[in-house]
Amino acid sequence: MAADVGRRVLLARGVRAPFVHGLWYIPVSMEETEIQFMRAALAEAERAAAEGEVPVGAIVVRGGEIVGRGGNRMIGSNDPSAHAEIVAMREAAQRLANYRLTGCTLYVTLEPCAMCAGAAVLARVDRLVYGCDDPKAGAVRTLFRLADDLRLNHRIEIARGVLAEECAACVREFFQSKRAP
Repeated sequence: MAADVGRRVLLARGVRAPFVHGLWYIPVSMEETEIQFMRAALAEAERAAAEGEVPVGAIVVRGGEIVGRGGNRMIGSNDPSAHAEIVAMREAAQRLANYRLTGCTLYVTLEPCAMCAGAAVLARVDRLVYGCDDPKAGAVRTLFRLADDLRLNHRIEIARGVLAEECAACVREFFQSKRAP
């Protein structure tokens, strides 16, 4: 019943949203704020690339303010868990003095892996916005659907494709430069 009401409201607004696993997926609108925050995540990815890390960047936003940011640091820190999302969520949790990141949106340039998607669920992140799909390790849409699995006690609203081409180019160019003679 509630799903039908929600669908009618969306259709009245002209939104064509697919209904999957009992949830409506509203396509991301490329609002200026979404682009601005994804550009901040891209800046973190570029910093990571400059340090020889795989260029993935993430930021955590609460109330329109960046409360955490990070780029991949696995190689430099010899820490397999130092993915951009984990680094950003750790910083946000410290800054907010709470391991629960309710009311927060996680922006990341590349679709999160299983570890990062699971951490976002456990941190109770409200929303996840990512740039490009990851066909090798993506655990939000591509290989798995961990962030909004109905079997879990928390589900994250997901938006994808914000600055997708720029995010994909960042990763592609990094690996091309590593393979160049």
